[in-house]
Amino acid sequence: MGDMLPKTNAGEILLNPLANLNADYGAAHAAILNDAAFEQANKTISAWPGYAPTPLYELTALADAVGIAAISYKDEGDRFGLGSFKALGGAYAVARLLLREIARREGGHEPSIEAILSGAHATIVSEITVCCATDGNHGRSVAWGARTFGCACEIFIHATVSEGRKAAIEAYGARVTRTGGNYDDSVREAQKAATRKGWFVVSDTSYPGYTDVPKDVMQGYELMAAEALDQMDTPPTHIFLQTGVGGMAAAIAAFFKRRFGKKRPLIILTDPDQSACWLESIRNGAPTAVHGDLATLMAGLACGEVSMLAWDILKDTADAVIAVSDDQAVAMMRQLAAPETPDRPIVAGESAVAGLAGLLLVANDPGTRSDLKLGLDARVLVFGTESDTDPGLYKDLVGCSGAVVRTSV
Repeated sequence: MGDMLPKTNAGEILLNPLANLNADYGAAHAAILNDAAFEQANKTISAWPGYAPTPLYELTALADAVGIAAISYKDEGDRFGLGSFKALGGAYAVARLLLREIARREGGHEPSIEAILSGAHATIVSEITVCCATDGNHGRSVAWGARTFGCACEIFIHATVSEGRKAAIEAYGARVTRTGGNYDDSVREAQKAATRKGWFVVSDTSYPGYTDVPKDVMQGYELMAAEALDQMDTPPTHIFLQTGVGGMAAAIAAFFKRRFGKKRPLIILTDPDQSACWLESIRNGAPTAVHGDLATLMAGLACGEVSMLAWDILKDTADAVIAVSDDQAVAMMRQLAAPETPDRPIVAGESAVAGLAGLLLVANDPGTRSDLKLGLDARVLVFGTESDTDPGLYKDLVGCSGAVVRTSV
């Protein structure tokens, strides 16, 4: 894996020379994400208490302003009451890990998720500790999953994760340890602790020797893609996706590639300009780490190394990648909170809006707009991956609380 210091400029748009609409979804891709595993994830997650599809909102006024046919916003802000889409990944991976471990210890078949929820395997489950590193939302999901299913949980956060997000994780009963360095450093600390103490890592990123659990995380994320497609009258022509390590983006891209093949939507990735590991990886044609404190308000996307599994899917499925600044993200948060009529006000956290901010950058760049066929008939899908998961920060950035925005709907 190559190394380089961040050099990305905000607003940079890079077409992917490896992108290939005609590429097959082959055996190597199917070994990561596939329809059978998706159906298992769908069946499992839809059986959890409180499951319901999240809403898909049409941003009609914004689409008119951009000059396209439609913008559909999948709002993950109320997913299982956690404030983000992450419950679909982290908590599902916890469930899958527990099912496998129960089967291994009892020497039989995996039990049902209903059996775990009923407490039938409580003794074994209570002996298991799961752990992970997080920028906030993934750790909250893993902690919620651990509490829901009855195992112990240890979460590692890095230096710049807010106290509000730390407290939100602790509210689900997890023990939280703050480490030095950035997110990627905390990933390594979590792995070291797990190896030393016999814990189970539930990470949303993959690296050599660690791929099975991240596959479960990504497979769970596909559920929101399936929901969105069911909610749309016409499939999207473009999907703009915020990245981080890339697990969510890869899951969405894989789902739509399997459904539509060569007629899949164009996939555009969006990085924070201060942690643009996907832009640099696409630029170099290979996974490329960026270093430093990765200081961005988009804390859930502050990752310097791409997930190995996500790279395997996105290296020829992502058609372009964009870098957006914190200022552009905050402007989009404010625009969603107080939109033009008839669009409804939406509470979108700072890590939820990079995809939408990337759309505006492309719309204002005639050359890239033409290259990506973003014309009058374009139908764009974006995923609002979190609401005000740090309420204090949201109020500071937007100028009012999420509660005030919600009462204006």
